[in-house]
Amino acid sequence: MYFQIYRDTRDEWRWTLLAGNMRKIAESGEGYHNRADCLAVIELVKSTDRDTPVRG
Repeated sequence: MYFQIYRDTRDEWRWTLLAGNMRKIAESGEGYHNRADCLAVIELVKSTDRDTPVRG
């Protein structure tokens, strides 16, 4: 599993979380103006632990 970062058609940074079989698991809900902000959000996602509740 890994994060792929890229620039979209609006030249904003986005991320996609891919499984080992290349299937998309999750993606950024918005674009970021700079790469550092995109990477910071990836770190936030990575820091979510298994005790994070699921609602709904």
